[in-house]
Amino acid sequence: MSVRKLVCTAAVAAFLVTVTPPAGAVEQSPPDQADALPFAPATQVWATRTLSAQPGQQQPQFLRLDIGQLTPRFVTSDSPATVKITGKIVNVGDRKVSDIVLRLERGESLDTEDDLRKALREPAAAEFIQPKFTEVAEALEPGQQKDFTLEVPLRGSEPTSLAIDKPGIYPILANINGKPDYGGQARLAALSTLLPVLGVPGGETKGKPGAPAKLTVLWPVADRPRLVRLGGEGQSELVDDELATSLSTTGRLYGLLQAYEQAIDSMSTSMCLAIDPDLLRTVQAMSTGYQVRGGGEGRGKAEAKLWLDRLKYAVTGRCVVALPYADADLVALNRAKLATMRTLALTDGPKLIQQILGVQPLPDFVWPEDGVLDQSTFDELVTPLTEPKYAGMKSVLLDPAGLADAPGTGPVGIGGQHPVTAVKIDSMVSDALQGSASRPRTLSGVTTPFENQPVSVQNALSVLVYRAGWQGDGRNVVVAPPRRWNAPLSEMTEFLSAAQRLFGSGYAAQTGLEELTKATPPVTTAKITYPPEAGAREISAPVADSVTRQSVELSGVVAAMQQEDSEHAAPTDLAGPLWLGLLRTMSGAWRANEEGARSAAYISQAELNSLTAMVGVTPPASPILLGSGDSPIPVTITNKLDVRVTVRIVLEDTPGIRKLDLADQVLPARGERVVRVPVEVLRSGRFPVNVRLTTPEGVALGDTVKLEVSSSAYGTITVIVTVIAAIALVLLSGRRIYKRVRARNGEGGGQAPSIENVTPEKSSA
Repeated sequence: MSVRKLVCTAAVAAFLVTVTPPAGAVEQSPPDQADALPFAPATQVWATRTLSAQPGQQQPQFLRLDIGQLTPRFVTSDSPATVKITGKIVNVGDRKVSDIVLRLERGESLDTEDDLRKALREPAAAEFIQPKFTEVAEALEPGQQKDFTLEVPLRGSEPTSLAIDKPGIYPILANINGKPDYGGQARLAALSTLLPVLGVPGGETKGKPGAPAKLTVLWPVADRPRLVRLGGEGQSELVDDELATSLSTTGRLYGLLQAYEQAIDSMSTSMCLAIDPDLLRTVQAMSTGYQVRGGGEGRGKAEAKLWLDRLKYAVTGRCVVALPYADADLVALNRAKLATMRTLALTDGPKLIQQILGVQPLPDFVWPEDGVLDQSTFDELVTPLTEPKYAGMKSVLLDPAGLADAPGTGPVGIGGQHPVTAVKIDSMVSDALQGSASRPRTLSGVTTPFENQPVSVQNALSVLVYRAGWQGDGRNVVVAPPRRWNAPLSEMTEFLSAAQRLFGSGYAAQTGLEELTKATPPVTTAKITYPPEAGAREISAPVADSVTRQSVELSGVVAAMQQEDSEHAAPTDLAGPLWLGLLRTMSGAWRANEEGARSAAYISQAELNSLTAMVGVTPPASPILLGSGDSPIPVTITNKLDVRVTVRIVLEDTPGIRKLDLADQVLPARGERVVRVPVEVLRSGRFPVNVRLTTPEGVALGDTVKLEVSSSAYGTITVIVTVIAAIALVLLSGRRIYKRVRARNGEGGGQAPSIENVTPEKSSA
């Protein structure tokens, strides 16, 4: 055997020894040893995270664990003495898995706020109590699944018991072990969450910590912008038809409203709806019929009408706050110097909510995107304006990350020329409701992207119980779920039910949002801060620049409009929807969604182009013939808008034709005029003349139209040159004739004889 073959054989043998364990070695490892494998369970309760053998490497996934129900979600002394979970196990791998077993483990109680915050970022260890495994299935082939129910005692010494003997917030872990073909027994799937135990059935109950916690819940009703154009019955246009699904009985917005309806009677003081006015306007338009962009008639008319009617009934006499119109990103508007749009976002919404729902929103109050503002934006928001009329914000809802020098949990004052009351969100509860690691945990208010992705509220429910049962002492707990919250109805109901139980047992008391905004803050030295991670999520500069350009164009068009009479439209009637369209482009829903923001900017630009295209030059049916060098060019200009428009006719530079001065023209509403544009033809021939309209401020209107102009006449300059040349020719010819006469008269060599020397001729008789 050659040396090369010996080396190759040795290398292969070494590789096999490295990657192949001895026969039977992995089979001898008990499940408890397998549990020590590196594992990072998901922060979302009902989601499985793939096991990872080493950092940066993913181990093949064999099983998926789906939990359908956990009972009870919140343990009190009158709860059942057992914990029950139901769900299914699915073989998602490429091989059979045998000996599938399940157990519910728990960790030690989380006794401090720091422990809880850490558990929300990365699930806490849950191996303190490891009961006996329970068999779920003998084997599952690839693609097969098996339903299961596991019920374990909360306390006691049974082999499957969780051994909980005192109140606390406990990490629990549903742990699935199995043996895939060609491998050994190992943990193949797991789910982690928190279980709040306020009272142990048949045992100890947590005592009330002094004064009850003051609980306030702000319930958001918002969506990403979808309205393209508002029209009459059946004429409004939406960018897609996803709202039809969301408003249906199984949809997200329907679930939000239903959870609110079920809870409001027992939480009438503590609960307040936060409504996006743009969503309200969109649903109202849908309720009369609508079109989908590029897709024909919308299918959600009945769902929209039912949802809107139920919302009107549910909010009667209740607390409501208006989000900025289209949930506009106030910081991004301020950075783009769009002050008029920012004021519109804050003033148009409350009027619309009152008009549609018949309820007055909480006045002079703002809840900004992510619950944070920079100092410049804050200063603009709180400063009153006389034109347009704007009273300035008197109270604001902020994440604690957006405040400095603001101790405690109650409202604080932000001093200055215009003092403001800042109400603080409980970031630990609100961030737990987020249920996603897709953004920093220091902010509140961002949705998961898809409605079919469930988000459990179990961790948030546990934190809420901790706030009331272990901290209490009259602290304020203001809960603000994500703006476009995406939890299933069952999860929302569980959370609100837990709040109601805390009220009923005296651990928490209802506190209204209006009460907080009108309170006299004990601290008046708080300051505004803007976290760097919030700045990184703002609307991008290219999108903001596009909106700025569009706003300049729209302002120029509005400045050129005048109302014809009381029976015709006013300029604001035509421009108002476009301003709102620009606000949709600057919606906070597009934070960290560049594609969505660019698409919205494209739609708003298209709507602006549709408006300016209503005024323009009408192409002539035939070439234009000019009879003389100073004949004007007839140009037909048309206005299809319901307002008067002042326009300027612009002729592009054309060799052979010079445009003379022409005053701006006023086009009547829905009118047409033929304007004779004075020109000077410098030579005969055929000329392509490009004509367009602009506003007096230079905003382009309509398309550029090419006119074919023909002229066989001389221009004025040509005539003048010809006349001068003719005069010069006559003068030169006269001079030449004169010289010739003089030359002829001088040919005899002297002067003619005098008459005195001539003898008269005699006549015959």
